[in-house]
Amino acid sequence: MSAFGYRKPADLPQAIPLFPLPGAILLPRGVLALNVFEPRYLNMVDDALAGDRLIGMIQPAMGDEEAPAPDLSDVGAVGRITSFTETEDGRYLVTLTGICRFDLDMELEVDTPYRQALVSYENFAGDFTAASGERIDRAGLIASLKAYANVHGFQVDWASVEEAPTETIINVAAQICPFDTAAKQALLETVTLEDRAAALIALVEWDAASGDEQRPIQ
Repeated sequence: MSAFGYRKPADLPQAIPLFPLPGAILLPRGVLALNVFEPRYLNMVDDALAGDRLIGMIQPAMGDEEAPAPDLSDVGAVGRITSFTETEDGRYLVTLTGICRFDLDMELEVDTPYRQALVSYENFAGDFTAASGERIDRAGLIASLKAYANVHGFQVDWASVEEAPTETIINVAAQICPFDTAAKQALLETVTLEDRAAALIALVEWDAASGDEQRPIQ
């Protein structure tokens, strides 16, 4: 069963608030930390906390990231506010936990300062159940991530990685690795965990190989 009692697409609302943010994706059971300071998104968080605590994360469409009201990608993910803190200077530190991805069907005309849309979850009904990842080469995945982290000098608690479920390793890496917007969106839109693992490995291995090529010969 999915977290928070959501078991199927019909359990989630069709109309949700949207938080467009380039370079940020949310995956099922993944966790995303947000530092919210714009008035329209402070308003959105207030409304979400007063209701079902759901917020839709979505990236602006490619090439439109800097526009005041950018076109949006076709696929995003809905998450639930699972942690909330207000700072002394009025910012909100929010943690979203991913529930299910969605297709963006139609943006709504609304009076709120933030955007809202009708979405559908049917194409991602499998998100409600954690994937085992048993067909994934877990050792090869971790080896690829270690090579990538070494090239970039990232500090990683590999003991914790080894203990984590395969789905968690893949989704956390997809969310936190500093890929460009297009790569992040491609990872988000992969249908199965196996597809996401293959795409992730391809990205980190290409990046690690490129980094090695750019290192000076000693």
